[in-house]
Amino acid sequence: MPRIAPLPDHLINQIAAGEVVERPANALKEIIENSLDAGADDIRVELSGGGIRLLRVTDNGAGIHPDDLALALSRHATSKIRSLNDLERVASMGFRGEGLASIASVSRLTLTSRQAGQTHAACIRAEDGILSAISAASHPQGTTVEVAELFFNTPARRKFLKSEATEYAHCATMLNRLAIAHPDTAFTLQHNGKPVFHYPAQSLDERVAAAIGSDFQAACLPVDSGPGILRLHGLIAKPTYAQGKADKQFLFVNQRFVKDKVMMHAVRQAYRDVLHNQLLPAFVLFLDLPPEMVDVNVHPSKTEVRFRDSQAIHQLIFHTLNKTLDSTRADQTESVSNAGSILQARVPQTSRFQSEQPTLSDSPNHPASGSLKPAAYTPAYHAPRQHTLNLRENRTALDNYAELYRDTSPIHTADPFSGSPKAAHQQHILSDSPNNPNPIHDNDTPDYPLGFAIAQLLGIYILAQAQDSLILVDMHAAAERVNYEKMKRRRTENGRLNSQALLIPPVFTASFTETAALQEHADTLRSYGLHLEAVSENSIAVKAVPQMLAKTDVETLARKVLEELAENSTSHSITEQENRILSTMACHGSVRAGRMLTLPEMNALLRDMEATERSNQCNHGRPTWVRLSLADLDALFLRGQ
Repeated sequence: MPRIAPLPDHLINQIAAGEVVERPANALKEIIENSLDAGADDIRVELSGGGIRLLRVTDNGAGIHPDDLALALSRHATSKIRSLNDLERVASMGFRGEGLASIASVSRLTLTSRQAGQTHAACIRAEDGILSAISAASHPQGTTVEVAELFFNTPARRKFLKSEATEYAHCATMLNRLAIAHPDTAFTLQHNGKPVFHYPAQSLDERVAAAIGSDFQAACLPVDSGPGILRLHGLIAKPTYAQGKADKQFLFVNQRFVKDKVMMHAVRQAYRDVLHNQLLPAFVLFLDLPPEMVDVNVHPSKTEVRFRDSQAIHQLIFHTLNKTLDSTRADQTESVSNAGSILQARVPQTSRFQSEQPTLSDSPNHPASGSLKPAAYTPAYHAPRQHTLNLRENRTALDNYAELYRDTSPIHTADPFSGSPKAAHQQHILSDSPNNPNPIHDNDTPDYPLGFAIAQLLGIYILAQAQDSLILVDMHAAAERVNYEKMKRRRTENGRLNSQALLIPPVFTASFTETAALQEHADTLRSYGLHLEAVSENSIAVKAVPQMLAKTDVETLARKVLEELAENSTSHSITEQENRILSTMACHGSVRAGRMLTLPEMNALLRDMEATERSNQCNHGRPTWVRLSLADLDALFLRGQ
């Protein structure tokens, strides 16, 4: 065996470059993070050949002292930390002192910088890890890092790069992430001499609209957990905006883009009841916490983190998002489907006449010029308020229906299995009862977001008229969500899930991780209705399971829960399976397509939707209702076109 010998510094840098600089986008990230740490508020990026031939970053930050230029390109040299305590509380984007040194070892790098008060800038070059002498240069305050011919001296690694178009896409994506994390900083990108985008310093909403898309920003709901040691804020898309790819998922921890399993798990759990299983949520979330509560020194790429209390992070994200998604109902949000997208195929706005207007040739006072002008726009006729519902007729029908389905319990609920929403409370909505805060008179209709039903379409949809719009409701999807939420509330009223003891407890062989998770989370498991007991060092018995899951594969259930507890310190497997059963029951027990409903039944469903959490979408993530405004209807009939 050969004798042990130390590696030369240049080879060490090239080895490190394999972890830090995998492609041009990684080099771009390292350089821009240094610019942000230097306090820059204007960062300009120029790329050529997807960043392979040339990558230049110019900022207006504090700059580097001339005597420190050589150290800036040396390994393990940094201005960010001085001790282990600094490392445990690092708040800067960069801190390892490996980025520039690794890039310099596999490229032709030029570093030019000038600090405030200096008469001129200083410049240093590195090629194949060899540094040149420092020379004077012309440069405004700030720093420019120019990286040419990346991996020119490591051809084997360069072969692993993709096409220039692909590498450029990775660079643009990386720059977009950094721009979203720092909306108060201006970013400019050029590729092959052509401008791509310029983001001025702006608000988060404006930056998200510019970097991700105005459609995403318009479909988002604001999220903010409020002030505290831990704070989660940002934007999450409505469930019906979700797509089948994860290109609009952004997680930031102290403004650092990360990919973390605990955070992603919490997000998925929050969306579990409102999203189709083949779709992925879209979001931009920022988690702010003290630096000592998170370890960012996990990997040189710095996209992985470890939390000191991952369970607290998981609960914060889950509960904050869950609370926001609970409000996706008719009385708190707009229509979940954008009616404007349905009407994109409108006739172009050319000169037209309204059919009810006389032609110009019929006018004796019109000059025979041959020039025709469109008639003036006449706004759509606003129906009187009492036309929203035939009040006298429906009041009688509702009273009869309420009497027929009178519910003497204090809480008026829908029968999840009969498919007929019990509308006893409708008697108070549409009658002159003294208990009704908004009694209806012939000329006074209360403002209900979903209005009042006027017809049923094809046995599938409810047609309702609101104050200034037309409402279409998928009656099965709406009833499914209403019944599902009511059954969930009944199940969890006592705060714990009811369990059923097993006559012959199954025993399965457990791993060390599963056994440790059982010892640590035994009380949590009991609150889920799952009673596990270690019968030996590597065997676990299932003593009891939740009542609704008594016929499931209990061993698989137990393993799944223990796996989640070990990984995330929390588990939702039992709740997911129970909710899946409840969802199936609600789906098959709700009103089916083809069943004819009376007006009181339809109105009762509309009122339930307005009072039910997440009623904007069914259990499978489909929208339950859509609003067509008067402007949309006018456009369909070319009024004013």
